[in-house]
Amino acid sequence: MTQIEAFIKELEKEVITTRKMLSIVPTDKFDWAPHPKSMTMKKLAIHIAELPLWIGFVFNTTELDFETNHNEPEDVKNTEELTSYFERNVIDANKHLVVEKEDALKDLWTMRSGETIYSTEPKWDVIRMSISQIIHHRAQLGVYLRLLNVPIPGSYGPTADEIAH
Repeated sequence: MTQIEAFIKELEKEVITTRKMLSIVPTDKFDWAPHPKSMTMKKLAIHIAELPLWIGFVFNTTELDFETNHNEPEDVKNTEELTSYFERNVIDANKHLVVEKEDALKDLWTMRSGETIYSTEPKWDVIRMSISQIIHHRAQLGVYLRLLNVPIPGSYGPTADEIAH
């Protein structure tokens, strides 16, 4: 199995769970946050939905410079638009995960803010981190939803909401 094939398989599995989580984000709670230092539910959910775009971004660039990159995520108005945004971004990610790009995974990619370099790593590691970020932020979203008493779907097995008591 190539690294690209492994990414395809991993993304495929994580998309299923992420789709379930994003589909239950209540529109009327978009402005809610559990703490003043936390993102709002809307900002967190949009970030999760946009993360598949990082795969194409990493393949098509050599760096991200926070000082010069002023990319604004799509502004969604409701849960339906949120899930649609995610689905489009998954399609985009899959366009880039082709075996012909296997050699490009060795190329270095840098994350910086002007002169401050946070990391320089092979693209395969940045893509792996992007998929991990989907999982990480999806778990955060699960905490937000739990605090609002929204039943949580399982990720890697059933949740307490899915187990009959």
